[in-house]
Parts: sequence; C-alpha cells; structure tokens
Amino acid sequence: MFTLKDLKPGQKACVGAIAVEGLMRRKLMDMGVTPGVEIEVNKTAPFGDPIEVRLRGYALSLRKKDAENILMVQ
Repeated sequence: MFTLKDLKPGQKACVGAIAVEGLMRRKLMDMGVTPGVEIEVNKTAPFGDPIEVRLRGYALSLRKKDAENILMVQ
C-alpha cells in the first residue's frame, strides 16, 4: 500500500483505508473519503502543499499531512 501523498498529478487510485482515528477520520469520511472510492490527483500547489484531488464529482484540497493518513490501493 501507498498513501495519497505519494500520487502525482494525473494519477488515480482507490482508497484502501484511513489510518487515523478520531475527529480527523470523521472529517475525512464526511468529505467523501471512504474505502473503495477512486481519487485522482489534479494538481499540487507550487511548494507542494496542499494538493487538489477529485473524488465523487468534486474537487477537494488536502494538506499533505492529512493525505499521508489515506492509504491507497491500485
């Protein structure tokens, strides 16, 4: 497994698991980041943080700190 942080712009993968508990896990799930959903990285900010991803028909910006808690599968 790898994390969402490891994906480059234009790459897609499916969420395998969310490796954080508590409030942050709840926030990610409320934003639609759930196991099995496909996520595509659209772009990154000039210094690499945050990253913009597309899932469930909308764009979402995430900090790399949060993206490294989302485990992906091909």
